[in-house]
Amino acid sequence: MKRRREMEKQCSSELRSTIDELSLLAVMKLKHHRHLHHHNDPVITDDLPNDTHIPTRPFLSVCNFLLHLLDKIGPTMAVLRQDIHRNILRLEKMQELDPVLYSNVVEILKKEASEGTSRKMSSCSKAFVWLTRSLDFTSTLLDLIGKDLGVNIEQAVQEAYETTLKPWHGWISSTAYRVALKLVPDNKTLIGILMSETVDQETLKEELKSFTSLLASFLNELHTILETYKLHKVKAT
Repeated sequence: MKRRREMEKQCSSELRSTIDELSLLAVMKLKHHRHLHHHNDPVITDDLPNDTHIPTRPFLSVCNFLLHLLDKIGPTMAVLRQDIHRNILRLEKMQELDPVLYSNVVEILKKEASEGTSRKMSSCSKAFVWLTRSLDFTSTLLDLIGKDLGVNIEQAVQEAYETTLKPWHGWISSTAYRVALKLVPDNKTLIGILMSETVDQETLKEELKSFTSLLASFLNELHTILETYKLHKVKAT
């Protein structure tokens, strides 16, 4: 019981930390945009304006929040957790090759596009695609929960999956997820995971609203990048 309370409190603090991370991302991008316009830098690609900047570490930090949330939920979402973890590691390893250049995810996508490796199974571009879609799933799910803390969790997870991940899944992936969706925790358990002892339900709803609002804005930009690099229709098996 004590361990469960500690895990719940940790997850709540992680939610607040991720809200802070998303807020910081917005500020960083605004400063980056102003800096480039102040110096009147030329456009450096035919497809994207030169102020397109997705900081790699903060992006992966937001993805790690989902990883931690799935850890708290337990082994039922192991398939999704494994995918996310593998994709995070792939981008981390690429950044380590050139920490300065690849501090911007877009530079990684440019590299693979120029080499013609974007659509390879092990590419960082595909990792970026699936991490973005996993964040779509998270945003939709937490938005549904935030609007109604009494929502049926299995139905909410199903709705989030149907609208974000399922359109891109083949038969194998869909089957694996269909099994996992039947094993998600009940409403009381998941709300308990999202809350700490010191947070009431109204505060949780406010935090979920802040999180999903900030994340939705960030996701709009991520999807624009996916379309630019023609990665938005990539499918799984």
